Amino acid sequence: MPRPTAAQLSYGSVTVVFATLAMLLLSRTESVLGIAAVCTASLALGLLVAVTVPAPARRSTAKAATTGAAVSAHQGARPAAAEAGGQAPGRTQSTIPAARAAAERVSEHSLRR
Repeated sequence: MPRPTAAQLSYGSVTVVFATLAMLLLSRTESVLGIAAVCTASLALGLLVAVTVPAPARRSTAKAATTGAAVSAHQGARPAAAEAGGQAPGRTQSTIPAARAAAERVSEHSLRR
């Protein structure tokens, strides 16, 4: 079950508070059973409002659809680059620098004091 959003929590809470106040003032009930019924009805109404608040649109589906199209277009261009000498024109091949030996790092000074 997905977690409730901030909008769902706020709309549900506001509905419970205002519905409880409105029903208690309109019904003018003073009995414990009447107050319990009003509170139960308000909670049910707040839950109904919180569940029916529309969920935000997922951005990942739109992003995945555009990314998938870009990846497939890029993959289609890859064989042409391989035939042209193994490297696409205008691109440089970068190398990862080798890690320094542990002995070099021991003699370094730290900036922390």
